[in-house]
This record gives sequence, structure tokens and C-alpha cells, in this order.
Amino acid sequence: MDGETDIKEIYENVMNILEDLTSNTHKLQEQVMEEILKSNAGTEYLSRFFPNGQADKQSFKTNVPIITYEDIKPYIDRIANEETPSILLAYRITQFIQSTGTSEGQPKLIPMTAENPQSCFNGSDEGKSLYLYFIKPEMETPSGLVASLYTTFYFKTKSFKTGLAKFCASPIEAILCSDNEQSMFCQLLTGLLQRDEVVRMGSSFASVLPRSIKFLDDYWKELCSNIRTGYLSDWITDAGCRNAMSLILTRPNPEMTDLIQQICEDKSWEGIIKKLWPKIKYISSNCTGSMSQYIPLLEFYGGGISLVSPNYSSSEACFGINLKPLSPFDVSYTFLPNTAYFEFLPVNKDGGGKAQETRTIDKPVDLVNVKLDQYYEVVFTTLTGLYRYRIRDVLKVTGFYNKSPHIDLDKTTEEDLSKAIMKAKLVLEPLGIIRYVLFWELKMKGRNDLPKLDAELMEQCCCIVISGLELRVVKHGTFDQLMDFYVSKGASITQYKPPSCLKSKEAAKMLNSGMVGKFFSSKTMF
Repeated sequence: MDGETDIKEIYENVMNILEDLTSNTHKLQEQVMEEILKSNAGTEYLSRFFPNGQADKQSFKTNVPIITYEDIKPYIDRIANEETPSILLAYRITQFIQSTGTSEGQPKLIPMTAENPQSCFNGSDEGKSLYLYFIKPEMETPSGLVASLYTTFYFKTKSFKTGLAKFCASPIEAILCSDNEQSMFCQLLTGLLQRDEVVRMGSSFASVLPRSIKFLDDYWKELCSNIRTGYLSDWITDAGCRNAMSLILTRPNPEMTDLIQQICEDKSWEGIIKKLWPKIKYISSNCTGSMSQYIPLLEFYGGGISLVSPNYSSSEACFGINLKPLSPFDVSYTFLPNTAYFEFLPVNKDGGGKAQETRTIDKPVDLVNVKLDQYYEVVFTTLTGLYRYRIRDVLKVTGFYNKSPHIDLDKTTEEDLSKAIMKAKLVLEPLGIIRYVLFWELKMKGRNDLPKLDAELMEQCCCIVISGLELRVVKHGTFDQLMDFYVSKGASITQYKPPSCLKSKEAAKMLNSGMVGKFFSSKTMF
């Protein structure tokens, strides 16, 4: 298969390096810890844990507490407000990276230094890539340091502009456009204009791709009009986009328009990606964890195109890479021992996929001491001021590559959801609370409209999950509106993760406004 051959070629050039890294996992981890302590033991934050001045690995693990962002936030806020970075780390901070945090909360600020920029983005040496990338405007802290998403930072670097950008179908001006709607329109338009050259498609997170297909569904007629006339829509007002598109949309192309129109007019959009971009070999995106819910939709739109989830990373660190990228439902990442110092908290996974729904059962173990089939919460230490830092990701060890573990990012399954609700029920029942609300958006294969929902069948669904459950079915597109809401509140379209629990009254009101049916385990209400 061409896609498989192409992917193997992409990963072949890193295998020799990976072999060396994973064969020397313990040595590299010791070196990472030694460098961190040598550089940062004298900082205000760390020095208080070494009262006798003895800063070694053992005293570090004995004295330094395991923390979350809230514990380190006062130090980061001080740096953002013009205090010296040396209170937290020895290196000069060049800017802050805004983590996605949660859809409900404010972004975290993660220090970045000139020594630590690292990219988990992947390139190739043939064909065009329709990578749908978006930025979010930067902000400036009182200290003058810029804060931005990692993607925003990376897309402005020389490394991106002279590397991966050369293979992107989208012009850099469209990617850097801060208006996501204009950016999306121009990126899809350039992708369609180069449809016979595009060999791969992707995004940072899988949630972006269904959203892009929805945008295409809404705008394909206008996109076709642009291609037919050779004229860019007037509402595209961003100067960078207009200038870049003037070099791509250079003439009318009625033949291409007729072909695209014929494809888009089909009642079913099953396989629409393969039909519009016939040479695509794979779709590259993070499809693990909460993003795994989008796999069936991507398979539907992809028409058999391979899904690739290339790496496991966060705004705080890069953790590992996927050595078997052609298995979207069975993804494991091989940990890279040179990116941070890693520890793992053994947990008993008994009621959900997040660490706060699990129970820590022992002291943390080192990277080389994890056990097969055991669940852990990852804790890591970096040169950039994050010491024994937890992000509440629960991982399962699925195997080993030399001396480095393969891990699977834990998923919240329907069974996990049911168990979590049951545990919450035990807490809430003494308060007299007997109803639990779950929102569902259902999509018909091949069309967006729903038939009349069978009340008895939907009641069975409620009972299967939990007694006392209220199931609210919302119309197609409601969760896209929810995404729009959170983006308008500051979330990034590139890194948006749907909330599993709503805290916002506005968001709950939005979902309720899209409701087409309300069902209860013992009766149906309309």
C-alpha cells in the first residue's frame, strides 16, 4: 500500500537515533536529572528543598513534592510580572507557551528557553500536505515576554518556514491569519486547487478535521465559485491571505469546478476526503485519549485512508513517538528518555480514564522500572522549571522497545463513563439528587437530518448507561456551536478538546437550545 510505504520512509530516518536512545534509557535519564539539578538547584524554588546544599537525585525525589500547575503558578506569575526568571530556573526565558489547559479554564503559562524548543511535527520529501493549522493571537505579559500557543510560536519560526512549510499546500500567510474563518476558507481553497498534488492531510488534533469537513459542507458552493471565476471572495479581507491567494488563484478553472461540484453534490459524503484528494495516502492527527471519539467519523469521511497518530506531546514536554502509526485504535507511544526526567505514579484504574478518577497506590517509579499492563500517571521534570509536574494523564504500559516503554494514552470508554456516573451517584443520592443529564449528538450515515427517534429504543439506551439518567439528543452541528462558543472565549480551534463536564451556564444553555428529544430511563418527555 502506497500510504504504508510513504509512512515507513518518514520514520526510517529516526530509527537509528531511536535505537540508541532506547538502549540507553537509564543512562540518559540520569544525565537529564544531573543537568537539571546542576543548572537549577540554586533557584529560589528548588533550593528550599536542599537545606544542606546536597542536590542529588535521591534528595530530589525525597524532598521535592509532586505538584500541579496551581502549585507553580505563583512563581510563573511573578516572572510574568517582571521578576527575574532565576526564582524558578537558571536559563533566560524567551517567551511563555500557553497550554490548552481545559476548555473551561484559563490557559497555563509554560516557560520556554532558547535551549528547549523542540518540535514533534513531521515532514516528508514528496507531494503536498494539506495540514489544517491555525493560530491564536499572542499576548504580552507585564514583563514584556510574549505568551502564545506552541503552534503559533512554531509556525513563525525559521525552522517551520524553511522546513515543513515547503510541503504545505496552504500558504504561510493563510496559516498565520488570526481570523480562523478566513484562514480555513483559504486553506481549503488552496487544497482544492492543488487537489492532484496533495498526498497527506492532517491537523494537530483530530477534532479539527470533522470541523473542517463541516466548514467545507457549508462553503463548498462558494469555494467552487472562486475556482470557476478565478476570483477570491470579497469577505476575505486579510491582506496576507489576499496577497498569497493572488499567486495561487490565478485563472478560472471551470473543469476542476465541475468535478468538485459533482463530488460535493453527492447525497452521501462517505469517502469525501478520498474523492476530493484522490492521491492522499494517510491522515495525520492526534487520535488518542479524548480525540479517539473522532476516529469513526474520520474513517467515514476518509473512505479507507489510513489514520496516523504520530506523537504524544503537550505544551510542557514531548513524551514519545508512535512506531506503529497505521493502527489508530491500538496506538502506543515509545517514550523518549532524553526530553525530560520521567516518573510514574502507579494507579488503580477503577472508575474512569482521568487521574482524578483513579487512586494512587504506591510511590512513583522511574521510567526503566514500569511494569507491563500497569496503569500509571506520568510525572515529569524539565530544565524549564517544571519539577515533578503532573498533567493528570493516565497511561498503560503495553510493551517495551529496548529499555523504553510503549504506553497507551488511556481512553474514557462508555464503561468508564458508566462507572464514573455510578460513583457520583453514591455521593449525590444522600443529597436527594436523582437525575443525571447526558448530551448526545447523533449523526446518520450519509446525511445530517435525523429520523424520528424511537422512544422505547432511547429509553433502553438510558437504562444501559445508568438508571436515573436523562438523555438529551441534540441536532447535528450543536457540538460545533459549542466549539465556536469556547473559541470565542479564548480556546484554540487547533487544540480544542470537548469538555466532558459542563461548568458554564452559557454552554449548557447552548446545548439545550439544540435539543430535539429528551429521554429518561422510565419515561419519555418532549
